[in-house]
Amino acid sequence: MKAPLYSPNGERIGEIELPEEIFGVKPKRHVLWEVVRMYLANRRAGTHKAKTRAEVSYSGRKIWPQKGLGRARHGDRNAPIFVKGGKAHGPRPRDYSYSVPKKVRRLAFKMALSDRALENRVLVFDSFDIPEPKTKKMVQLLSAVGLDKKKVVIIPAEYDRNLYLSSRNIPKVETRLAKDANALDVLNSEYVVLDKEAIERLKERLS
Repeated sequence: MKAPLYSPNGERIGEIELPEEIFGVKPKRHVLWEVVRMYLANRRAGTHKAKTRAEVSYSGRKIWPQKGLGRARHGDRNAPIFVKGGKAHGPRPRDYSYSVPKKVRRLAFKMALSDRALENRVLVFDSFDIPEPKTKKMVQLLSAVGLDKKKVVIIPAEYDRNLYLSSRNIPKVETRLAKDANALDVLNSEYVVLDKEAIERLKERLS
């Protein structure tokens, strides 16, 4: 598996061999679905809540006599069948987070990277050389490699403040460190952009 190699200025200077153990794994939809489902569930705040009939602000006075009016029997206005009454079986605060085994998370990440590599959507830079935080410079760099207006995840080996500040305001562009990126980041993007050192970091992390 190979990917195009670019200079820091966006000029194509050749190709680079991608590690087979990371970029040559056959994707399995169920594994990817299970891991993405976990990441999305772990993002949920779980703070939703509806008031029950014991919590709504209404008087507890009996609204009409028990007998004699031909109406159904009722105690107060808090009942769920009334407008502004309490909610029956409504949502309560809860924790949606759960975990899948680390080996499965690593496998899903490899599968996601392999899928992008299989579609020739992995680009490698010799290094990211951003001398100052300029969004315009980053837009020009992405445009030079044909990724303008594309959904891109940039995966550098180390935190680069200039790279982060230059890319954070570009729509559809995300930056994730090699130690933090996951399958969801890759699957949320059309193209994966790495530097050469990031590939080595991924090998250390995923081997």
